[in-house]
Amino acid sequence: MYLEIVSPEATLFSSEVDSVVVPGVSGDFEMLNNHAPIVSLLKTGTVRIKTNTKNPLVLDELHALVIPQKDDKNVLTVKINSGTVEMKDNKVIVLAD
Repeated sequence: MYLEIVSPEATLFSSEVDSVVVPGVSGDFEMLNNHAPIVSLLKTGTVRIKTNTKNPLVLDELHALVIPQKDDKNVLTVKINSGTVEMKDNKVIVLAD
């Protein structure tokens, strides 16, 4: 599936991923390939991205390319303050503040 994390200033992440865990207002939830369509609000927390891509595009709030923090060898983390997530047709879009 394809994941984009977008802020008002820039696209922070854009890549094929294996799974993504987001901080929903009622708790964290994970989306995998072929997940049912969903739209949900997000709270302050960490988006955890499992990917086999070696160099995904990740930008900070100043639009500078950064190396994302890794929990383990294939998990990237991106911190958000709040936002919205939409999953449809194997594409996840996180609109993050």
